[in-house]
Amino acid sequence: APSAFGGTPSRQAPPPGPSGYPQQGGQPNNGGPSFGGGVDDWVISPPSSPSQNGPAGGYGYPQPGGQQGPSGYQQRPATWTVTIGPDREYFMAMMQRSGPEAAGLNLPAYSPEQQRPLTGNQLTIGRRRHSTGDTPDIDLSVPPEDPGVSHQHAVLVQQPDGNWAVVDQNSTNGTTVNGGDEPIQPFVPVPLQDGDRVHVGAWTTITLRRG
Repeated sequence: APSAFGGTPSRQAPPPGPSGYPQQGGQPNNGGPSFGGGVDDWVISPPSSPSQNGPAGGYGYPQPGGQQGPSGYQQRPATWTVTIGPDREYFMAMMQRSGPEAAGLNLPAYSPEQQRPLTGNQLTIGRRRHSTGDTPDIDLSVPPEDPGVSHQHAVLVQQPDGNWAVVDQNSTNGTTVNGGDEPIQPFVPVPLQDGDRVHVGAWTTITLRRG
């Protein structure tokens, strides 16, 4: 009998213990590990432990690249400039290729070169349209006006790497590069390097310089 009595209390005592543990343990299980752990994994671990986890370490690699990126950006606005002026060599080559209609053209006796920085994402090349007032960024209608330049002749476009390309806008007389005989294809960007020359119209050469 005593052992039975001793057994019953001992049997009754454990149930509160286990029942108490699930109650207390259940709250942390629901609130702590699943929610807290989940939030920590998504929010904190990527920035706080880049070297512990593989994915976080992966995030660390673009960071050096990102640091190199800004250095590239510092070079982008570097100092690309264009020099615009009449080019006797180009003019003579153009005259040889042209028909009799070009016989009346004469290279300007004096025309100071223009120099301007390449700014923005693109610069248009052409001649001001007097009827509408539309003026390109590089306006070759200013005296001495180059009659061979179309109103919308070409565009200088900045490339993702910071360099520039020229795109002919289906101009009447075409655009050539570095003394080439054949005009570039319309609407196809042609990458340019430091010192490259873009020829438009009857005598105009646009020389790109970097730095």
